[in-house]
This record gives sequence, structure tokens and C-alpha cells, in this order.
Amino acid sequence: MAQKETQKLVANNKKAYHDYFIDETYETGVALHGTEVKSIRMGKCSIKESFVRIENGEVFVYGMHVSPYEKGNLFNKDPLRVKKLLMHRCEINKLEGKIKEKGYTLVPLQVYFKEGRVKLQIGLARGKKLYDKRESIARKDARRETEREFKVKNL
Repeated sequence: MAQKETQKLVANNKKAYHDYFIDETYETGVALHGTEVKSIRMGKCSIKESFVRIENGEVFVYGMHVSPYEKGNLFNKDPLRVKKLLMHRCEINKLEGKIKEKGYTLVPLQVYFKEGRVKLQIGLARGKKLYDKRESIARKDARRETEREFKVKNL
């Protein structure tokens, strides 16, 4: 009997899709403490200003804000502490090689629960220029307009 994968989205980084072209995505685990997991379960997590770095063969996320758990008292950790990401060695080596190329960076895209564990989806990204951003906004507006017209015709 195949079980359905349950995913509960906690935080989404919409700005990353606006500022970058996402070439590849990777699912990583996050090394957290107990009160941080409880806080994320309540939806108190933000990845808007966060970024990912590879240091000494290990992957870390900086700026991921996990609000302190209300009932956690002395067990609460610093909300902005650096968190280690859990990935396979071959994936880390592949990413490290890609990042050394000009223009590539790692950005966090989503925080979600998968089968009871906190996962962070990171993307290998290239920065967009201003004209790329304008072009993608124009494309979205055109698509929205056609959907609106289609909706009106079908009523």
C-alpha cells in the first residue's frame, strides 16, 4: 500500500523567483533544536532575507528567522542563528563546483514539513537583470489579462 506524501508549506520566498532565474532545486534537511521545530510547526518562520553558503564542505543557511517558542523559556535559541543544512556529499560537491562559476548563487525557496520533518528547498540561481524583471512582470500581466478575458467570456 503506497502512502501519500504529506507536505505542509510553512514559508515561501516569492522574492527569490522575482530576483533570480532558478536553474535547479534541491531538498535539504535542517539541523534544528526542539523549540525551533515547535515554532516552525506554528508557522513562525521567515526566509525572506536569508541566503545559503557552503563552508568547509558543509552547507549553512544564514538569516533564516525562527521566532522563539512561547513556552520554550531557557531552551529557546537565537532566532537568527546559523543553521546547518543536511545534504549528501555528492550534491554538495556538485553545488560547490557550480557556485564557482560566474553568476551562480544558492537561495532558499521554501520551508515545509515532509513526513514530519522540516525540509528547506534551495535553488541554484542566476541573478536577473532589470530588463529581465520587467519582461517577466509584463508576461505575468499579459497572462492575467487573458485569464480575465477567458473568465468573462465563459460566464
